[in-house]
Amino acid sequence: MITIYTYCNEKGIKMIKLTLKDGSIREIENAMSAAEVVKGIGMGLYKAACAVKLDGKVCDLRTAIENDCTFEVLTFDDKDGKHTFRHSAAHLLAQAVKALYPDAKLATGPATDTGFFYDFNVEKPFTADDLVKIEKKMKELSKEGLEIERFELSPEEAINLMTERNEPLKIELINKHVSQGDKLSFYKQGDFVDLCAGPHLMSMAPIKAFKLTACTGAYWMGNAEGPQLSRIYGTAFPKASELEEYLKAVEEAKLRDHNKIGRELEFFTTVDYIGQGLPIMLPKGARVIQLLQRWVEDEEQKRGYLLTKTPFVAKRDLYKISGHWDHYREGMFILGDPDDETKECFALRPMTCPFQYQVFLNRQRSYRDLPMRLGETSTLFRNEDSGEMHGLIRVRQFTISEGHLVLRPDQLEEEFRGCLDLANYILDTLGMREDVTYRFSQWDPENTAKYEGTVEQWDEAQGIMKKILDHIGLDYEIGIDEAAFYGPKLDIQMKNVHGKEDTIVTIQIDMLLAKKFGMEYIDADGSRKIPYIIHRTSLGCYERTLALLIEKYAGALPVWLSPTQVEIMPISDAQLEYATNLYNKLDAVGIRAHVDSRNEKIGYKIRQAQLEKVPYMLVIGDKEIESGAVAVRSRKTGETEVMSADELVSKLLTEIASKAL
Repeated sequence: MITIYTYCNEKGIKMIKLTLKDGSIREIENAMSAAEVVKGIGMGLYKAACAVKLDGKVCDLRTAIENDCTFEVLTFDDKDGKHTFRHSAAHLLAQAVKALYPDAKLATGPATDTGFFYDFNVEKPFTADDLVKIEKKMKELSKEGLEIERFELSPEEAINLMTERNEPLKIELINKHVSQGDKLSFYKQGDFVDLCAGPHLMSMAPIKAFKLTACTGAYWMGNAEGPQLSRIYGTAFPKASELEEYLKAVEEAKLRDHNKIGRELEFFTTVDYIGQGLPIMLPKGARVIQLLQRWVEDEEQKRGYLLTKTPFVAKRDLYKISGHWDHYREGMFILGDPDDETKECFALRPMTCPFQYQVFLNRQRSYRDLPMRLGETSTLFRNEDSGEMHGLIRVRQFTISEGHLVLRPDQLEEEFRGCLDLANYILDTLGMREDVTYRFSQWDPENTAKYEGTVEQWDEAQGIMKKILDHIGLDYEIGIDEAAFYGPKLDIQMKNVHGKEDTIVTIQIDMLLAKKFGMEYIDADGSRKIPYIIHRTSLGCYERTLALLIEKYAGALPVWLSPTQVEIMPISDAQLEYATNLYNKLDAVGIRAHVDSRNEKIGYKIRQAQLEKVPYMLVIGDKEIESGAVAVRSRKTGETEVMSADELVSKLLTEIASKAL
């Protein structure tokens, strides 16, 4: 953006210069609201505007502009514009609930990536029937087109207001904000008032197309020991056609949900008396994960990685050195009394890094030994909250392609590029690259207690990572307070069919832990130096990857990953011997085949193979036996092609070797 300074015109009127998104300059006389500025640009733009971004900060349209700044109008097409629109929709929901259920107590109601929710403390949890009534009330209120007003209060005034309105949870929030030195802002439409930082629309009039989608339980402040709340989810759009399109996509997403079709296709199951987040991989799922693991391990070996195998458990002493005991203890499964220092205490590993460091520490290292690329198919254990569990996406025991690169400072950029190249190669091969985004995860300088290191160390690490990412030319977003406790990360993010985003690959720069473990190498000049470390995954969590693959391909995995690649279907027992010989021919070259020898009609067998998403179906009748050929039906095209057994083998081996999608 261009830097411009405020000046006075020939009449002595102070002129404020705004740098628009396209780089053009707009001048205004004296201070005015962002809304007035947008109206001056065009009423069409004003009607579409949800908020503005001033010097990179998202603000209300009602915000007064008093100094030169960069100025960007946010509409529903922008992510922050959507959030503002849906945040206001959450307030409309809360207003409707308070109108219908005056005794309901307000908690919080943010926007989400796909809509919004609001939590309430009520005597009786909301039901689906309640949602119908609430949605009807929201429509009534929306038609009124109430103006939304913003005002600020002192702590005493704010507490008095919420006391008068009998909102105890809001009083708790006020005290929390006061302790953090935050301003106390409120938003009002009609007789409804809510403590909120905003931003919000100018009125409720644009919110016409919305739908309440679910009601669930929730904990106040995420604390299982706190009040049990009732949460209402919804979504909102400017146009009814957009809402209909979204709801249709949601229904289609349900059909792709790995938690549904992954069970139906028998990739995995769960058992209550084993526990949440502890899936059982059935033979199909186990086979796919085995194929992925072998492929990744072979690819890493080609790229110079050394394979390690380290323990699943260690004494707390190890985690104290690494910092996990201080920063991650609540997320660990601990064996023994963690507070009794007189007895040994162990914990299952939540990550592999402190274990792999021991490989480097096994003997003295020279600069010639670096980079040392260590890779391991690691089983990890994390004590996730029960509310976070979802199929294979978030589990308590999982396996990842974990690696740590120990290197000299001059090798950092090249090795980081290599890690990213490996991750992108894997995503490309799986057909997932088009579905991911990249996030530069940084620390929060306002919340330093959760991180190791000094401000200077973090500035250095983040500065180096930014330089590398910019050299690569990577398009990324910045995530504040998303870093690991020891360093910044590049997180590769992907959404599941329900729109929830998770990390599938991470590459992290660590300038702190090597020193804590006494890791040194002898440099070319004979001096001792502390190496840098890159923590990375090449594929990430195998269970999560399997879930996302099932959803992306609706269970019809590419041929090279399909648990069963060929289903051989004899029409009757008379063709069983021929079918078995054909199976043996395929099995001998590593093609995964199965003979359906059941005494069923061929139409039933074909339908069953289609439901099981088998890539190729071979129908064997007397005609095929007489000609020595096979009728090959393709899942992809739906067409049947007659070819010899040798031609079939060649075709399949070529497709599998190419890892065609």
